Amino acid sequence: MIEFLTNYYTYVLVFVLLGIGIYMTIASENLVKKLIGVSLFQTAIFLFFISMAYIEGGSAPIVPHAENPGELMVASPLPQVIVLTAIVVGIALTAVGLALVIRIYAEYGTLREDTLREVRADE
Repeated sequence: MIEFLTNYYTYVLVFVLLGIGIYMTIASENLVKKLIGVSLFQTAIFLFFISMAYIEGGSAPIVPHAENPGELMVASPLPQVIVLTAIVVGIALTAVGLALVIRIYAEYGTLREDTLREVRADE
């Protein structure tokens, strides 16, 4: 068990972050905490993609100067590009979410989901 954890610690970290992110998103009543949970969930997905792209003994995908370039192991740059794009989308999602939270707080004076449902039901 310990050997598994030491060899695959990034996957363990991914599942811990996924669990914390889902728990924060589902269990929290505060909208800001829900947004932080979504951000943690996104971070876990980014870490998962980067972990999957790792090749032990691999090198950067550039033109090699080796005699047998077909035998050289290189890492694919595609997962890193996808994660960079996803980070930009995640930042935009967080910014829009925070703007909505500020607007909701200015309108209703609270960020608790249950209170907001009560206020919206009275209208």
